[in-house]
Amino acid sequence: MKIRLNENREVVNTVKEGLKRTGGYCPCRRERKEEYRCMCEEFKAQIADPNFEGYCHCMLYYKSLED
Repeated sequence: MKIRLNENREVVNTVKEGLKRTGGYCPCRRERKEEYRCMCEEFKAQIADPNFEGYCHCMLYYKSLED
């Protein structure tokens, strides 16, 4: 398993700007809940799933099943 940033620098820059604006909360979510703080609980659960491969909600991170 490997976690990496999205390869699209424009997406990464946009999301990082949003994280700065929201104080570390997912900029793609309307509510400011602790479980939406980056790295969000949803993606942490996806990381724990041995069969999940893909992007987090805001597409900042990607979980690959390959090392």
